[in-house]
Amino acid sequence: MKKFNTQAPFSSRFRYAVLAMLFIIVAGCSGLRLAYNNGDTVLYWWLNAYVDLDRDQKGWVREDIDKLFDWHRKTQLKDYVEILRTGQKQLQGNTTQADLMADYSEIKQRTQALLLKAAPELADLARSLKPEQIAQMEKKFKSNNDDYRKKYLSGDQEKRQQLRYKKAMEQFELWFGSFSSEQEAIIRKASDARPLNNEIWLDERMRRQQNVLNLVKKVHQEKLGKDATVGLITTLIKDSFERLEHSERKAFFDAYESSTAQMVMTVIKIATPAQKTHAVKRMQGWIDDFNSLATQPK
Repeated sequence: MKKFNTQAPFSSRFRYAVLAMLFIIVAGCSGLRLAYNNGDTVLYWWLNAYVDLDRDQKGWVREDIDKLFDWHRKTQLKDYVEILRTGQKQLQGNTTQADLMADYSEIKQRTQALLLKAAPELADLARSLKPEQIAQMEKKFKSNNDDYRKKYLSGDQEKRQQLRYKKAMEQFELWFGSFSSEQEAIIRKASDARPLNNEIWLDERMRRQQNVLNLVKKVHQEKLGKDATVGLITTLIKDSFERLEHSERKAFFDAYESSTAQMVMTVIKIATPAQKTHAVKRMQGWIDDFNSLATQPK
């Protein structure tokens, strides 16, 4: 496979785009198998939007994405099945906040494993990028940040809390079905109890983007080889995951994670038997689909 020389559009958006495609977004789709089987195409177009792949890059980037999905299908979907089965048991038993934090940790580990697996391919892409593609990436980051400001930094605190609550409810309704007005009021209170500081999230986002751009430029300017580039990307991935534990904002991150877990606990506690049954059945549908996908070629 012919590959060349500069950096990878890796950021938290990359890891969440991949994870969302492979677990959350496809799970929210009525045709999970169809969505998963087209996930490689979605990821390709996502990457293309960031760097505007040239004719040569398009072929081997598609091949690399196909190989990543093939590996994921064969090695990771069974683990997702176990995560869902654990969720079913927790819903039918006495779920604790510690259980939820353990689930969160497991998903983070799975996401990191996926990204580390992709590091060599990201290095190939990194080394192939041209100056105008790096400029395109920087332009795309800026555009995304402008969109974020318009959506999440406008209005007063009430408006921002309402938007955050609405996003949370979309996920809860996906799992549990509809809620009564009384339940919604309780969930809204739990949602509003979470620390709200969208400026911090934007700053963290921009920090990650700058790290990506710095890596890109370093690879391009120093004409780094593949091993050195893989090393830089691996470090970037690990540092991104470890920042929550070693950041000057650790107190904020800890408070946010804890209060979010408490909000989920609140939803589980007020869920009716019918709503829990709805969630268990939905998870079973995903389990069946993941088991089928794991044993079938695309």
